[in-house]
Amino acid sequence: MPLYEYKCSNCGAVFEILQKINDPPLKKCIRCRGTVKKLLSPPALQFKGNGWYITDYASKGKQAPESTDTAKPEKEKEPPKDKKPTSPPSSEKK
Repeated sequence: MPLYEYKCSNCGAVFEILQKINDPPLKKCIRCRGTVKKLLSPPALQFKGNGWYITDYASKGKQAPESTDTAKPEKEKEPPKDKKPTSPPSSEKK
């Protein structure tokens, strides 16, 4: 159930109430019975980091894949050792 925040215009009290989405909003303060206004507040859940994937919580036995930030760089490709390097043709005439 969502948590809604209200503020009383009479006594200034700010309070939170658990309500179903379909419930009508409160009209009276729970302390002084004055009129209340529903406040907009940021959600309590924040997503940070590289993201969430379906594999993150698929099973307890498996580890999540490594982030691309910690991946090791690939080694530079080396030419094959069994071939001899070719030299450009000489421009000198004999």
